[in-house]
Amino acid sequence: MPDLDRRTVLACLAALPAGVLARPPASPAPPLPPLPPLMLAQDAPAGVDPSGHLVSEKYDGVRAFWDGRRLRFRSGREVAAPPWFVEHLPPLPLDGELWLGRGSFEALSAAVRRRQPLDAEWRPLRYLLFDLPGAGGAFASRAAALERLARELAWPPLQAVRQTEVADRAALQRRLDAVVAAGGEGLVLHRADAHHVPGRSAALIKLKPLLDAEAVVVGAVGGRGRHQGRLGALRVRTEAGIEFLLGSGFSDADRERPPPPGAVVSFSYRGTTAAGVPRFASFLRRRDDD
Repeated sequence: MPDLDRRTVLACLAALPAGVLARPPASPAPPLPPLPPLMLAQDAPAGVDPSGHLVSEKYDGVRAFWDGRRLRFRSGREVAAPPWFVEHLPPLPLDGELWLGRGSFEALSAAVRRRQPLDAEWRPLRYLLFDLPGAGGAFASRAAALERLARELAWPPLQAVRQTEVADRAALQRRLDAVVAAGGEGLVLHRADAHHVPGRSAALIKLKPLLDAEAVVVGAVGGRGRHQGRLGALRVRTEAGIEFLLGSGFSDADRERPPPPGAVVSFSYRGTTAAGVPRFASFLRRRDDD
């Protein structure tokens, strides 16, 4: 077959019906899951006064929102929970924490992130409830309603988080010290008169020996010395738009398989510089619901 010159090729193309060479329309991207209407805690200010608050332990678990039909992560993505687990949940919104016990976050994370849940891993889990998002009214009344609900359902894995009043700052510090000494993370203080308003709120604050925050991974820096060929530090961006290198707190496994760009990570820190950069920042974990 003779070679076709450029003029002949162009003439053939011009004779084709309109649209033949058009690219097919790209398939629309799947819609992002809607974010659950969660209240998010701020760090407690120095010398916080506990009066007017109800205080509970801050559990080191995985935040889970039950919308009445599905169990969902903070991101909106569905938790692959066993059918027997969700069958015990009532048809009304619940906000709480999936929990396996103090110091058991890694095992919990592995259990709840599986696409196919393992019954043996879910049997010891607890769903600790700390709010009724759709109930309305003050938090004190919602907390009381949660206690009644847990008693009526009488299913051991479903528990209302104990909320108590604390007399003063000294009593709050003693409570914090006791929880931390027992292996807990810290405390949560919730304004007793606060209505449920989704988003980060001064009505809900967390009190811990170290501050913590979240940031989005935007890059990575290779390691040196014994970390040659694997992660040295993550470049992350905070909610306030501050970028910095997060280089401590990683296990060897984290450095071999670091969180990718776009992942959300938690880190601890001790205050910030004048420019807003977290001081002594240390990696805690990748958030489970990104």
